[in-house]
Amino acid sequence: MRILFTTMAERSHVLTMVPLAWALATAGHEVRLAGSPMITETTASAGITAVEVGKDHTYHELLGAQDTVEHEMADWSEPFADRQTWEQVLLKYQAGVPYGLAPFNDPIVDDLVEFARWWRPDLVVWDPLTYAGPVAAAAVGAAHARLLWSIDVYSTMRSVFNGLAADQPADEREDPLREWLEPQLEAVGSGFDGRALHGDFSIDQVPPGIQLDLGDLRRVPMRYTAYNGRAVVPPWVYEPLERPRVLLTPGTSFATALGETYIPLRDSLDALADLDVEVVATLSAEEQEQLGTVPPNTRLTEFVPLHAMVGSCSAVIHHGGFGTWSTAALHGVPQVLLPIRHGDMWIKAIRTAELGAGLYAHPSSVGVGDLRDMVRRLLNEPSFTTAAGKLRDRMLGMPAPNEIIGEIESLTRELRR
Repeated sequence: MRILFTTMAERSHVLTMVPLAWALATAGHEVRLAGSPMITETTASAGITAVEVGKDHTYHELLGAQDTVEHEMADWSEPFADRQTWEQVLLKYQAGVPYGLAPFNDPIVDDLVEFARWWRPDLVVWDPLTYAGPVAAAAVGAAHARLLWSIDVYSTMRSVFNGLAADQPADEREDPLREWLEPQLEAVGSGFDGRALHGDFSIDQVPPGIQLDLGDLRRVPMRYTAYNGRAVVPPWVYEPLERPRVLLTPGTSFATALGETYIPLRDSLDALADLDVEVVATLSAEEQEQLGTVPPNTRLTEFVPLHAMVGSCSAVIHHGGFGTWSTAALHGVPQVLLPIRHGDMWIKAIRTAELGAGLYAHPSSVGVGDLRDMVRRLLNEPSFTTAAGKLRDRMLGMPAPNEIIGEIESLTRELRR
């Protein structure tokens, strides 16, 4: 089969696709990953054949024009009918479509359709915000699947939107998502329906207990496999530890995308200064220079492959991004999450705490004493390590990428037009 992956032009989103792309390629399928020029090198360096389509997005410029990242376009953390009004959920789409979806998709969709018509993929696998994927699939009758790297707040919020819209007068049922996507689907001879928004099926990397109920959406669970790109392990990582290691990482991909980190770095390091721990903070050279002198128990470093180091850690402090959260969870390490209300990060933090595998607080409200107490609890209360181990077991109970190839092949044969 021919399988086309496509994603918005963000490096971290490419990395989430690589393990499945490898698995499909080693199973004998032809694989391509299409995106705008800014992800070509990331794709090709991962050993995946890259297809350059369209132009690079302007999302960062648009985001910089907003007053704050915690704009309604970003806060999808409460996808529940009893926590949303029609005005609130409509605003998410009024802001999210022109400032979030359109900048990523509009620059690539025409070229992506053109390539699909030439290459004729059997299956299109798309990032859950890359709606150019189902448009390209519709153009050639391919089956298509979302590759979920997040709690599925987008499908659940859409369900809330539909329910609230049904209660509005007919002339007030504005639907920004449909108004944007439907003309693109009609241009390739297709129509707007649930498959265009949710895929023929979803390949889901989020474990039970963290993922929301996907209802009747077809779902193929797949265990998260850590991939960070080119990685070299420094010797100090595997040297014997004299005291517990605590990792502090604000998330390099998140900081790059948004232009700043929202974890208070200086306050965080000061909070841990009097604990008998080794604090490893993964920070850019610029962030390290801005910090200046740090507490004696702190090691500053730039990129270190998280999957190679996190197993030596007793706790991880981070912003709640998919890769960091999943890697820590897969190694059974308790987590302190300091998420803003962006995407699924806030609800993921809540659910992690509900499972007993970590603690959370908003970075703007956590004080030095609060963070110290949270880390001390993770280190001193065995229940957190036990719960993190159970979360790890849930993830290990999900099939690895190689183990779902047969199901993907079967669904593709069934669902392609």
